[in-house]
Amino acid sequence: MGQGYGVGFRSLTTEVTDHRPPVEGDIPSWLSGTLIRNGPGLFDVGGERLGHWFDGLAMLRRYAFEDGTLSYSNRFLRTDAYADAMDGSVSGQFGTDRTGVGKIASWLRALGPPEITDNANVHVARLDGEYVALTEAPRRVAFDPATLETRGAFGFDDDLGEHVTAAHLVRDPETDAWFGFVTEFGRTPEYHVYRLDPDRRARERVASIAADGPGYIHDCSITTDHVVLVETPLVMPIRRALSPFSEGILDVFDWQPERGTRVLVVDRETGDLVADPALPPVFAFHHVNAYATSDEVVVDLVEFPDPGIVDAMRLDALDDAPSDVDVPDGRPVRYRVDLRSNDVDRSTIHPVGVELPRVARDVVGREYRYAYAQATDREGANGLVKLDVETGRTREWWEDGVFVEEPIPVRRPDATAEDDGVVVAPALDSRAEETRLLVFDADTLALLADASLPHAEPFGFHGRFFSDS
Repeated sequence: MGQGYGVGFRSLTTEVTDHRPPVEGDIPSWLSGTLIRNGPGLFDVGGERLGHWFDGLAMLRRYAFEDGTLSYSNRFLRTDAYADAMDGSVSGQFGTDRTGVGKIASWLRALGPPEITDNANVHVARLDGEYVALTEAPRRVAFDPATLETRGAFGFDDDLGEHVTAAHLVRDPETDAWFGFVTEFGRTPEYHVYRLDPDRRARERVASIAADGPGYIHDCSITTDHVVLVETPLVMPIRRALSPFSEGILDVFDWQPERGTRVLVVDRETGDLVADPALPPVFAFHHVNAYATSDEVVVDLVEFPDPGIVDAMRLDALDDAPSDVDVPDGRPVRYRVDLRSNDVDRSTIHPVGVELPRVARDVVGREYRYAYAQATDREGANGLVKLDVETGRTREWWEDGVFVEEPIPVRRPDATAEDDGVVVAPALDSRAEETRLLVFDADTLALLADASLPHAEPFGFHGRFFSDS
């Protein structure tokens, strides 16, 4: 990351509503809708620093576009975790938890393990008409998309067993159905792959797959006919998870490279596991996209050689080396899974370092050409990269001291070209100590508009653009 990134790991306590920031350049008048992003906002509780970037208290950020104008709001989710933090304590997070006697005492008071966290700080989705904040713990929180006020817990009307759940739900652009998965521990751990229709709260089980480990899986892909999981050998042993001496799920992880990596390809209609080829051990957080041909499934994702990126995001490591932290770079890779032979061919799309990849909504699960991502392999900044997956060529945008976050492509209404539209991304300007919202031309990456927000947002995770919010 390089010099100046530490501003993005400072706690932010200020909330603003419908702030109208100054804009340099022009926001296209056709860009109408709302980008809602999620991520941590508070890293310091009761005079103590939290353990990991992933532990920060959930803060929603709203960027609303209308007729070439922009308004901005941010607000913490008012959850049980937030209330505990205001009382000076945080527990049950990714890398922050009680340990030892204190944890045992809390278990005894609760007559068992305390309730899992509702710090839903990872992603957002619109489910059955509700706007919902998501995390990897199976507790979801509804919020008002206009005011960002917390509405309360969101629940599904089904009995799907879950102990860990994917915050990344993938939406089919033709049917609007969501696909996701959960992990259920037990004597024989399983991944339950599900489908959720847009106007329902009951998840339909597509398949249950034996989980090896189980592995920590953060994301998934779809094709028109499949759901794809990539099970890496970063496992979550259940005995370690139940130990009163583990400090969050981060302390539970065990890298077991001898297990290798499995690519699990599930038929969306029958639930059959139609391919499960093995690869050498790798780690991945995020998929780029996937699609199917007559005899193979193509899966693109951001690959790391090992899970070093997880430990690199511990706040003590980030705080101790604010100008020279060694954060591993992920690389975009392609897996071609042969459905006839159950073989997999792996290739690097481009050697550029990337994370937080996105594609245009219309091409999710379809053959596509362009992906947009945060470019990571330059000191002193993060850039924006447009990756042509057909040719392997890239186009990039950089500015010294500026750290671009997850880019969101939005196509122009009635566009025919895949990259006819804009890319919207927040970016931390470490020198000015402020966040800017940047709007790029999706074809050329020319900067069209640059809006200075009223404060420096902590680095966030994921968001969605809602065209009718």
